[in-house]
Amino acid sequence: LSAYARQFLGVMEKPDVDTIEGLSPAIAIEQKAGVRNPRSTVGTVTEVYDYLRLLYARLGTPHCYNCDRPVARQSASQIVDAILDEPKGRRIQILAPLVRGRKGQYKEVFAEARREGFVRVRVDGEVHDLDAVPSLKKNQKHDIEVVVDRLKVDPQYRRRLADSIETALEVGGGLVSVCFSNTKAEEKLFSRDLACVHCGISYEEPEPRMFSFNSPYGACEACSGLGTRMEVDPELVLLDSRVSILEGVVRPWGEPKGQLAKTVLPSLAEAFHFDLNMPWGELPESIQRILLYGAGEQELAFHYRTHAHAGSYTGTWEGIVGQLQRRYEDTASDSVRRQIETYMAVLPCHFCDGKRLKPQALAVKLGGRGIGEIVALPIYMASEFFEQLELGSREREIGDQILKEIRDRLSFLVAVGLDYLTLERSAGTLAGGEAQRIRLATQIGSRLVGVLYVLDEPSIGLHQRDNGRLLETLKQLRDLGNTVLVVEHDEETIRTADYVVDLGPGAGRDGGQLVAQGSPVDVESARESITGAYLRAEREIAVPEARRSGNGEALTVVGARQHNLQDLTVSFPLGVFTCVTGVSGSGKSSLVHDVLYRALSRKLSRSKQRLGAFDRLEGIEHLDKVIAIDQSAIGRTPRSNPATYTGVFTPIREVFAELPESKMRGYTQGRFSFNVTGGRCEACSGDGLLKIEMHFLPDVYVPCEECRGKRYNRETLEIYYKGKTIADVLDMTVEEALEFFRRLPKIRRKLSTLHDVGLGYITLGQSATTLSGGEAQRVKLSSELAKVATGNTFYILDEPTTGLHFEDVRMLLDVLHRLVDRGNTVIGIEHNLDVIKTADHVIDLGPEGGDRGGTVVAAGTPEEVADVDDSYTGAYLKQVLARGGAPVA
Repeated sequence: LSAYARQFLGVMEKPDVDTIEGLSPAIAIEQKAGVRNPRSTVGTVTEVYDYLRLLYARLGTPHCYNCDRPVARQSASQIVDAILDEPKGRRIQILAPLVRGRKGQYKEVFAEARREGFVRVRVDGEVHDLDAVPSLKKNQKHDIEVVVDRLKVDPQYRRRLADSIETALEVGGGLVSVCFSNTKAEEKLFSRDLACVHCGISYEEPEPRMFSFNSPYGACEACSGLGTRMEVDPELVLLDSRVSILEGVVRPWGEPKGQLAKTVLPSLAEAFHFDLNMPWGELPESIQRILLYGAGEQELAFHYRTHAHAGSYTGTWEGIVGQLQRRYEDTASDSVRRQIETYMAVLPCHFCDGKRLKPQALAVKLGGRGIGEIVALPIYMASEFFEQLELGSREREIGDQILKEIRDRLSFLVAVGLDYLTLERSAGTLAGGEAQRIRLATQIGSRLVGVLYVLDEPSIGLHQRDNGRLLETLKQLRDLGNTVLVVEHDEETIRTADYVVDLGPGAGRDGGQLVAQGSPVDVESARESITGAYLRAEREIAVPEARRSGNGEALTVVGARQHNLQDLTVSFPLGVFTCVTGVSGSGKSSLVHDVLYRALSRKLSRSKQRLGAFDRLEGIEHLDKVIAIDQSAIGRTPRSNPATYTGVFTPIREVFAELPESKMRGYTQGRFSFNVTGGRCEACSGDGLLKIEMHFLPDVYVPCEECRGKRYNRETLEIYYKGKTIADVLDMTVEEALEFFRRLPKIRRKLSTLHDVGLGYITLGQSATTLSGGEAQRVKLSSELAKVATGNTFYILDEPTTGLHFEDVRMLLDVLHRLVDRGNTVIGIEHNLDVIKTADHVIDLGPEGGDRGGTVVAAGTPEEVADVDDSYTGAYLKQVLARGGAPVA
């Protein structure tokens, strides 16, 4: 490490251990997604995209993005002809590029140009005499071109023009730039190497950077390589389609007034022959499109003459969307921008169609496909494409090694059950388990030996069918000569392990002991091990005695088409516990989150989230509230913790503020908050930790030296309740705090729900950044459970058993079934068979992931799904139900 990084190693918290022997170099692969950079994709994280860029640069065939013809090389005489096609008398400059977008001062380049007899040079768009070139900044990118000639476009100067072009091509290494004015806007780049003779467009020689959306030479100029743009979304602009324009269907207008109502709208209605009082949904689609996206003068005049049969119309209409977009880009007012942003959403860039690259890069083809098409394919199809790709002998010599790396990495991704993803998928949209398995595939590709791999629940988000493939991958890592250490609750993984270490017997202060170790059989036979009790079926999660039939009502999604959903119509019975199952990538999240939850929150909570694609939602009148509980973090900083998130910290501070000593000193609740000035430690602003930015490494948090991690100043810590300070309370586990505050119902109720969901072991002040995805989800669940339910609430959970032991799953199921017994509806996306077998209703999607999924394979009770031969979930469910006995229908 650098000297800068080494200085912090002394203050970083060390593990509380006496000795560790036999420790080899370690690589930790955590379950947290972690990647928030919108430029990171599956392709870049796995390095497949780096090899793709190299492959396309070396073996790709450039095509014209305008006419799709293969690009031919351009001779000097063709370049001369193209220039002479410009208007006669136009002044031009012939420039030879020497340096393009590279850092440096380039004194030797200017000296060489002087020796060659050139007089002028253009640096970063500005022309200078070679004897008076300003000093360039070393760490800044520069463009340098020598001025070969300045003349007018005229056939009589053909000879001189031809000589100048040949000179420029020679000096510029095959490139010549012709400037038709003093600005770069009117400039054409010609190449003797690549150009489309039909369209007159010249192309650069393909380079790897040309295919990089993180480089200005490859990135789409409209979206800067992000593939998305902040644009006005018609869905957010319009209210209910049953409302007319005059009634205020256009949200930014409201009920039209002033010139809009008197002149603009009547003129549009007259020109396009429509009724302003007609509901928006009944207007012809062509009229809706013109009102939203605008029309030119000719189109307006044509409609006016056609429908009104007299007169003429002058002017243009830029459309509601165009008007808002222009105002957003032109305004200098932050308040106006914020107001317009309420009608905007992050949408795919329509210039590059979300492909992130310039058209020149997307037009380079290999095997008939461009790089944009390849990254859009599911990984299993991309793998097939490269396996079947045929190259000539010369191409094979160049590309064999590159192709081997691409094929290997794609096969590793298939091996860990991610064949349904695409290489263009943004890394930030991946679930924790998917991100972890991608890193796992990358590690297999690196083929390291003698390494200790530490994995945190790699089976998260994985269907039982794919679990075997994952375990084979872990065995492959082991067989290379590595040690694989896995933190896991999955029964199949435990039984497959060579060695098992079981900790317990309970959690928190009741745990931390070595209960059993040895082979899976040794752990299974250990009488004091709770894990062993479940393995030998002494304890089990029972199949319910009867399935609920619900309240007779249902919520039905009609025509769901989001992502890979294939025009689904799915009914969710109300008043029951429903599990949505299916292999990874089968469309579960698209159906439940993108379509169902967003549609419900739009209706019930006035959410402005963009809806997934579907036709309609029926039965919404039977619900009054929707709550989604996912695995995203409850906070991004150490300041966020379970106490503040669940709201239990407020009554705790009230208790401390009511103490006689506090009243005597004039301390209020605010004194005991670490978020405001007064009682907190100002050295760390109440964090208890100091953030050290490590630049090339992840940020490091070290304990504050002033308060020793207590968060509060000395005066605040002089206030005691039952012998404990406010900092001591934050250090208590939920279980300890429950006992400590047992006589205070307001606090006890909130703590009880945390305990009920299996979080009795976490401390109240535990930093949100240290909670796993499953723990964060259960903190959110407990926060919702503490609220008074209406009985008509729709709960949506995303794999609530993530990170849970068999015993914790049993406790969580008790809580969920308690919710349903009160009349609420609970929907869970789940792979855990112990949860699925206790559900009242199961909706199984598939049959595969990605474009091979998106259909309902089976729906009904677990027993009914188990009888469907085409269902992978049903096959595993049948085995589980056979062990646990069938319930009464």
